[in-house]
Amino acid sequence: MKKFVVALLVVVVATIAVFAQGKGVDKQSERVRDSGSQKTPANNGTKQNTGAGRGFDFGKGRTAPVPPLPNPYRLAGRRDVILKAIQEVMRDRKLIVDDAASKPSDGIIVSQPYRFIRGAVVSQSELGRYADVPNSTARGWTQGRYTITVEVQPIDGLNCNVSVNAKIEGRTDGVTGAEWVTLPTLGVAEDEFLAALIENVTGAPPPGRAPAPTP
Repeated sequence: MKKFVVALLVVVVATIAVFAQGKGVDKQSERVRDSGSQKTPANNGTKQNTGAGRGFDFGKGRTAPVPPLPNPYRLAGRRDVILKAIQEVMRDRKLIVDDAASKPSDGIIVSQPYRFIRGAVVSQSELGRYADVPNSTARGWTQGRYTITVEVQPIDGLNCNVSVNAKIEGRTDGVTGAEWVTLPTLGVAEDEFLAALIENVTGAPPPGRAPAPTP
């Protein structure tokens, strides 16, 4: 009987020691988690499981938007070389030079209207990429096109200012027939063409840009 009592006491003492040790570990880890130098009401510092601490930062590491290129853009090269490059870029981007509207002797190259989108289902969103499209349910956009005008003005024998302008138009097909409506440009078509031209002349895309996409 005495041996049984002694064994029971040993088990009880061991159980109390284990419980106390486990409780101490939890309290210690809780003190570590609760430590922080920026505690204010509703702000638990480094403890993020309750309160209004910083928590997740979903914006961290997000790619910053690429700023548009200066327009006009100062480009190194003779005017005749740049004019030739403009025509090459237009051809690569499926644009046809409008010989009647262009004036190469004055440094002006104009493209014919290029239809970049067709179909009522996708025209609204695609038009919104290049132009400020009014929110009107009365219009049903079915097509979109743009015309590129490039002007090259020499600064000296080795540099020129290159200006790119785009005329964006959307087509509506209503009961009165088809109509092309000029829309305010967002500068995207101009920026894309200018980036492609810089890459053609210099052999590399502008700093911070990927190679210019081809429509």
